[in-house]
Amino acid sequence: MSKALNGNFTSKEQARNVRDDLIAMGLPQENIYIEEQENIIRVMIPSEERREIEEVFDRHGVTY
Repeated sequence: MSKALNGNFTSKEQARNVRDDLIAMGLPQENIYIEEQENIIRVMIPSEERREIEEVFDRHGVTY
Protein backbone atom coordinates (compact mmCIF):
# COMPACT_ATOMS: atom_id res chain seq x y z
CA MET A 1 0.00 0.00 0.00
CA SER A 2 1.39 3.39 -0.99
CA LYS A 3 1.47 6.35 1.34
CA ALA A 4 2.58 9.92 0.92
CA LEU A 5 5.64 11.27 2.70
CA ASN A 6 5.77 15.07 2.64
CA GLY A 7 8.86 17.17 3.16
CA ASN A 8 9.34 20.92 3.42
CA PHE A 9 12.17 22.42 1.40
CA THR A 10 13.72 25.86 1.53
CA SER A 11 14.92 26.29 -2.06
CA LYS A 12 14.14 24.97 -5.52
CA GLU A 13 17.70 23.66 -5.78
CA GLN A 14 17.22 21.65 -2.59
CA ALA A 15 14.00 20.13 -3.99
CA ARG A 16 15.71 19.28 -7.30
CA ASN A 17 18.60 17.58 -5.48
CA VAL A 18 16.19 15.49 -3.42
CA ARG A 19 14.24 14.52 -6.55
CA ASP A 20 17.45 13.57 -8.38
CA ASP A 21 18.60 11.38 -5.46
CA LEU A 22 15.22 9.66 -5.23
CA ILE A 23 15.22 8.91 -8.95
CA ALA A 24 18.83 7.65 -8.73
CA MET A 25 17.79 5.16 -6.05
CA GLY A 26 15.10 3.80 -8.37
CA LEU A 27 11.97 5.65 -7.32
CA PRO A 28 9.75 6.34 -10.37
CA GLN A 29 9.69 10.02 -11.32
CA GLU A 30 5.88 9.99 -11.44
CA ASN A 31 5.83 9.26 -7.68
CA ILE A 32 7.55 12.55 -6.85
CA TYR A 33 5.58 15.80 -6.70
CA ILE A 34 7.11 19.21 -6.02
CA GLU A 35 4.67 21.93 -4.98
CA GLU A 36 6.78 25.07 -5.35
CA GLN A 37 4.24 27.55 -3.95
CA GLU A 38 3.90 25.58 -0.70
CA ASN A 39 7.58 24.46 -0.62
CA ILE A 40 6.51 20.83 -0.28
CA ILE A 41 7.93 17.73 -1.90
CA ARG A 42 5.50 14.79 -1.79
CA VAL A 43 6.67 11.25 -2.42
CA MET A 44 4.28 8.36 -2.93
CA ILE A 45 5.98 5.24 -1.57
CA PRO A 46 5.25 1.78 -0.28
CA SER A 47 5.43 1.95 3.51
CA GLU A 48 8.43 -0.40 3.64
CA GLU A 49 10.55 2.19 1.74
CA ARG A 50 9.78 5.08 4.10
CA ARG A 51 13.11 4.90 5.99
CA GLU A 52 15.13 5.15 2.76
CA ILE A 53 13.20 8.27 1.70
CA GLU A 54 13.62 9.82 5.15
CA GLU A 55 17.39 9.28 4.84
CA VAL A 56 17.43 11.23 1.54
CA PHE A 57 15.36 14.02 3.13
CA ASP A 58 17.73 14.12 6.12
CA ARG A 59 20.81 14.25 3.87
CA HIS A 60 19.42 17.35 2.11
CA GLY A 61 18.00 19.05 5.22
CA VAL A 62 14.35 18.60 4.21
CA THR A 63 12.00 18.44 7.21
CA TYR A 64 9.10 16.02 7.34
